[in-house]
Amino acid sequence: MNEHEPPTGPGLFTAVYEGDEDTVVRLLRAGVSPEATDEGGQTVLYLTAVSDAPGIARLLLTAGADPDRLSAGTDSPLCGAACGGHTKVVRALLAAGATPDLEEELGFTALTWAVQRGNTDVVAALLEYGADPNRPTPTGEPPLVAAARRGSPSCVRALLEHGAHARVEALTEARRWLTVDVAAELRAGLERTYGPGHEVTTLRVPEDGGITVVVELRTGDRTVAGNDQQTGHAEIVGLLESVRGEDAGLGRWWSGPQVPDTTREFPDSTRGFPGSTHDLPDTPPAV
Repeated sequence: MNEHEPPTGPGLFTAVYEGDEDTVVRLLRAGVSPEATDEGGQTVLYLTAVSDAPGIARLLLTAGADPDRLSAGTDSPLCGAACGGHTKVVRALLAAGATPDLEEELGFTALTWAVQRGNTDVVAALLEYGADPNRPTPTGEPPLVAAARRGSPSCVRALLEHGAHARVEALTEARRWLTVDVAAELRAGLERTYGPGHEVTTLRVPEDGGITVVVELRTGDRTVAGNDQQTGHAEIVGLLESVRGEDAGLGRWWSGPQVPDTTREFPDSTRGFPGSTHDLPDTPPAV
C-alpha cells in the first residue's frame, strides 16, 4: 500500500475483535470507513454489537456508522446486541438513532430477542426508546406471552408497565409452565433438533430472583447446542392475577373455571452457542 493511501478495513475488524479502542480511533482518523464490511458482508458495527464493545460502538457511530444498516443484508446491530444482553451497546445504538422496532431477516426485532433471552435491562431500554410492547413476534406471539413462557418476572413487569396486552394468554402460559419439568422440556427440544446420543449437562443458576435452568448437549469438549429457561412462573402468575381488575379480558377469564390451553406451541429460544443466530465468532472474520 502506498504510504499516502488510507488504511483499509481489515485492521479495523481486527481492532474491534481485540477490543482495541486506541487503534479504532487511529484508523478512523486515518480515513477507514466506519461502514467497513468483511468479505461476507458483515459490518464492523455489527461485529462491535455482538462483541459487547460499547466504547467502540460509540466511536463508530460518532464517525458516521448507520445504526440501522443490516449486516450482510440480514442482521441488525441492535438485534445482535439485544440477543446477547449487551445493554450498553443497545443504549448507544438507540441514542444514535437506531429504530427500536427495526425488523431483521425473518421479521425478528430487538424486543423479540431480548424477551426470548430474558434480558430485562435490554427490554427496559427498548421500551424506554419507544419499542412497541404489543408488536407480535414472527409467529404472531405477543411479547407478554413470550416473557411469561421464558419465566422472567422482570420482563413481564416491564412489559406490563408499558401497557402490554394479551394478559389472558400470558397467564395461561405461565400457569402451564408451573407443571412442566423445565430441564426435561429443554432437553427434549434440543434432542428433537440435534438428535439423541449427546452427553447432557444441566446447570441451575440463580438469576432474576429465581433459578435459570441451563441444558447443554456436548460431544467431548465441544458444546453442540444449548438452551435455557427461567423458572419464575409462579411469580408471573401472581403478577398477572394482581392486575386482572385492570384488564376486562382477565376479568372474564376468572369468571369461571377454565382449563389452560396446553396445546399452544411456540418456537424454542436459543442460546448464544455455536450454530445459533448472533454468535460472536471464535476467530477474527476474514476481510
